[in-house]
Formats: sequence, C-alpha cells, structure tokens
Amino acid sequence: MRATPRTRLLRLELPDSSFVFRAGQAVMAGVSGAPTRSAYSIASPPSLAARGALELLVPAEGAFGDPGLDPTSAVGRILVLDGPLGTFGLPPAAARAPLLLVGGGTGIAPLRSVALDRLDQADGAPMALVYSARTSDEFAFDEEFAALDRAGRLHFHKTVTRDDRPAEWPGRSGRIDEGLLAAALPGPDAWCLVCGPAALVSAVATSLLGLGVPPERIVLER
Repeated sequence: MRATPRTRLLRLELPDSSFVFRAGQAVMAGVSGAPTRSAYSIASPPSLAARGALELLVPAEGAFGDPGLDPTSAVGRILVLDGPLGTFGLPPAAARAPLLLVGGGTGIAPLRSVALDRLDQADGAPMALVYSARTSDEFAFDEEFAALDRAGRLHFHKTVTRDDRPAEWPGRSGRIDEGLLAAALPGPDAWCLVCGPAALVSAVATSLLGLGVPPERIVLER
C-alpha cells in the first residue's frame, strides 16, 4: 500500500503468532533466496503480531536490499525475517507516564508502533506526536494520526521543512524547534522518544534539554 510518494506500507502474514517484540524494535528482512537483507523498524504494534501480521514501512524502490525491487512485487513471495532487533522503545519506568513522540521521515515507523501499543494499553496517560516531513505529501499515516487527534487519543503536530510547500498548506512550516516542542509536551513529567535523521535527533534532544526535560527521560534512535 502506498504510504507516501517514496514509501510503501507492507503487511506481512506471519506463519503463526509466536513472533514477539517490543514496540519500537526492528527486523532484518529480505526476499527468500536473496543474498542481502535490510533493516526496517516495525511499524505495527505487538497486538497485530499476536494476530499473525506485521507491518513495515519500506522504500518505494530498492526494498529488501535489492536496488531494483519494487516492494509491490514482493506480494505473494516469502520473506525471511531476523529479529526482533534493537533497544529503542518505551522503558518500563515510562509505562504510565505522559509521552511525547518526535519523528522525521521514515523515523515515524517505530513511533507509530509505540503509539498504537500505548493506545492498546488504554492507560489514559496523555500522548503527543510531533512529525516533520520535507513536503506535505510525505507524512506517512497522516490520516490515521489525524483521526486519533480528532478522537482525543493523540495530540498530533506536524510541520513541513521545505519552502516549496503548496500555497494552500494550512499547517506549520519549518524544522522542529523548541517552541513547537514546548507546545506539544504533554506535561513536566513526560518521557520523550525521538527517531529520525541524525541531525533532527540531535537538535530535538538539545531542545528538550533546554526545556528542562531530564536526560534520562529522552530516548533516542537515529
């Protein structure tokens, strides 16, 4: 399924429901028989894996280590997965705390997994998402997050970083800055998970520290 002009969302059917992972983790995935595999953060919550499926946000071209592979051609083929991998995600100490998710580009994938997993827990803690993309059509899961915002389940903030945005763009423009983070932060005791390009992650971490968020409550993934 098309997620953005440059990405596709693939739903994988698992052979059984025994694949267990923590929201925020990744897998290595490749077409069966191919010499290479690629790392992808899991974009779906653990509850979906328990029902026998897994979702990955992959490039529109060159998925699974094959520069010429259109991921839609993987439909009906067997993929080999290694994992789960990585330590990114919500620490146990943050299980019931307010949560701020900050992402850029395809860094949204593990944050979606974390957000949907948190909503599955129904613990009532406030949660906000700040999401930046280069252009207005590069927000993956845009309608899904907007619907959650309308339902009062997630406060959704987004910004485009390129100046060539359409004239009718109603939203915020510019990079994620301290002002946007301050507006989105759901409380003084919030935990913050940040994922995206290295420059974004570093800048956001610096801004969060400037807002007084303790460093032990800032979890980073580049």
